[in-house]
Amino acid sequence: MVITIGLERIERLLKRLGSPEKKLPPLVHVAGTNGKGSLVAYLRAMAEAAGYRVHVYTSPHLVRFNERIRIAGRLIDDHALDEMLTECEEANGDTPISFFDITTALAFLAFSRVPADLGIIEVGMGGRYDSTNVIEPALSAITPIGYDHTGFLGDKLEGIAGEKAGIIKRTVPVVVGRQRDVSAAVIAAEAAKLASPMFRMGREWQVTPTAQGFRYESDLSTIDLPAPALIGAHQLDNAATAVACIERLRAANFSIDDRAIVKGLSSVEWPARLQRLTKGPLPDALPPGSELWLDGGHNEDCGLVLARQAAEWAKEPAPLPLHLIFSMMTTKDASGFLRPLARYAQSARAVPFPEGHSAYTPAEACAKAAEVGLDCAPANDIGAALEDLLASQPAPMRVLICGSLYLAGAVLDRNG
Repeated sequence: MVITIGLERIERLLKRLGSPEKKLPPLVHVAGTNGKGSLVAYLRAMAEAAGYRVHVYTSPHLVRFNERIRIAGRLIDDHALDEMLTECEEANGDTPISFFDITTALAFLAFSRVPADLGIIEVGMGGRYDSTNVIEPALSAITPIGYDHTGFLGDKLEGIAGEKAGIIKRTVPVVVGRQRDVSAAVIAAEAAKLASPMFRMGREWQVTPTAQGFRYESDLSTIDLPAPALIGAHQLDNAATAVACIERLRAANFSIDDRAIVKGLSSVEWPARLQRLTKGPLPDALPPGSELWLDGGHNEDCGLVLARQAAEWAKEPAPLPLHLIFSMMTTKDASGFLRPLARYAQSARAVPFPEGHSAYTPAEACAKAAEVGLDCAPANDIGAALEDLLASQPAPMRVLICGSLYLAGAVLDRNG
């Protein structure tokens, strides 16, 4: 497989498959750096609470590839996955194609064969030249933009924002989450060029924390809503962005009332996003009264989000000491991710990365931690890291495993 930027490969394959991307229900196309997956999860939960059948395509997966493709509410089964992958490979022949191209084509093929009311498609990387950008959505959504995939998207925020804004289609409404000024200006310029109505956090709609959750306000409505089931102050922004998307879908004749929004907020599930692990061999290995948390965050903005949660933990009357277990790809800014967390964590353990990816060795990762003043020791794996923590501190503790969705998937798989 090859990885190059462009849509020619997938366009050619989709044409050979009968253009399944043109046989889909109304679509919401989601781009951004952080919060894409959470936004998708909220939208699916709210739409399904209203009784709609929803196709969903996300990436990466945590434990099984099937997680990427949800067909009318159900994960694709192994038999259908195998059959359609063979169909895509036969249609492609010997033409060079990337893994993400062919799996995106597979998802569209699967969606085209099962009726649904709505589809939610998450970009894999960037936007303009992302394999998913062959669709004609009913709504575009852009979550906060930061520095990620710089090897492909460049290291300038203007350029990264330009790639993410590439999902905006002519006259198609676009919902925009919280953005830095630079990104906001790039998105606005692209939307103006394409005559696409904009619905921006802080402009056309607002979110305000409340004692019970948050208030969403726009020209169309004001709704007081409960806190979402997903943990973290940043999830108020993600949830409110979903509500803004729901308002746009209502304008497109979707009947998703406030009760469905509330039900979606309470029922939403999205693993490895500040997920507390309460059962299984890993949490059971910790002293009674301990907490084990898992998060797939892997860039500087994610480090800031996790640090805000660590700051909340530190306000507890008797806060548990915080220890990190992490691993990161070499394409990520490990020091930038760890810097905001360093002031709250007593120590860190660096573990090897799941096989098949270019990553820091535990020793290299510890060197990155040392750059930001974080005491770090290498460990052979997650189990050894927990054993080392227990040996150094047998009292109750709070452990946060973080740094990569691939690591998070390996943890969930190991924990059963």
